[in-house]
Amino acid sequence: MKRSLVTAVLTSLLAVAALAGDRAGKPNAYIIAPADGQVVSSPVLVQFGLANFGVAPAGVEREGTGHHHLLVDVEELPDLDKPLPSDDNHLHFGGGQTQVELELAPGEHTLQLILGDYLHRPHDPPVMSKPITIQVK
Repeated sequence: MKRSLVTAVLTSLLAVAALAGDRAGKPNAYIIAPADGQVVSSPVLVQFGLANFGVAPAGVEREGTGHHHLLVDVEELPDLDKPLPSDDNHLHFGGGQTQVELELAPGEHTLQLILGDYLHRPHDPPVMSKPITIQVK
């Protein structure tokens, strides 16, 4: 029952986020799960959402598309005029992936998505989610 409730809540949040993006007609990246403020166990399943834009792998130049980059515990955004860095805190999903399982240490963590183009450069204007904070128990 608890799992059904969580699934229903997440589905509702996804629908609301998608509608918000559709109304504005602008690209909208968002984190489907986990929810902001949620207490989770590691590994953490992070699901990526995107409205009014398409997902394409890195290296595929197609207008209106990009691929996800997940910022983990990043306090300051990287330079948005350059390709996004790739390290333990800047994760690239150049294959077009829309989710990942992360091993995170217990404690508070921040997550944020930024969409990159075929060369890992942020779009202009940037397509990014709001940062969320989760607690890993």
